[in-house]
Amino acid sequence: MAQDIRQLLQQQGVRLTRQRQILLELIDGSGRHLDADSLYLLAKEKDPKINRVTVYRTLKLLKQGGLVDELDLMHFNGEQHYYETRSKQEHAHIVCLRCGKVEEFFGEPLERLRRQVETKLGFQILIARTEVGGYCSECQIARAREISEVTRKPTAKPNHASG
Repeated sequence: MAQDIRQLLQQQGVRLTRQRQILLELIDGSGRHLDADSLYLLAKEKDPKINRVTVYRTLKLLKQGGLVDELDLMHFNGEQHYYETRSKQEHAHIVCLRCGKVEEFFGEPLERLRRQVETKLGFQILIARTEVGGYCSECQIARAREISEVTRKPTAKPNHASG
């Protein structure tokens, strides 16, 4: 787990219990965006005594302390929220609206956008969250196939009975 997170908790007077450490390590090291239920299930594998209340309280504590960001990721799964540590470099979340795949985008274009907002609007940005929704390359191919199949289906001709 990142040493800077440990230090920030200490500065805020928050005790890093074993269960909080497990949750932080899962959020920081899972390599994916976890919702509270997924986080609970993964934590339960590491410590069978952990309960949902501990997970939700810890997430609230970490959010309030500015150590974890809560994301909605284009509400792909309804109102579900996902968590990631804030110690990462600022980035955008690119969400596939078909399969739910999430990619992270880093780099100069985001930094340039931030500078433009600060300069043109005189705004001091403390945090920036950017989400972009669209279709990943696999889903673009699948959608094209589906559309082509729908347009190729022969239409049923009306049956005219003679009387």
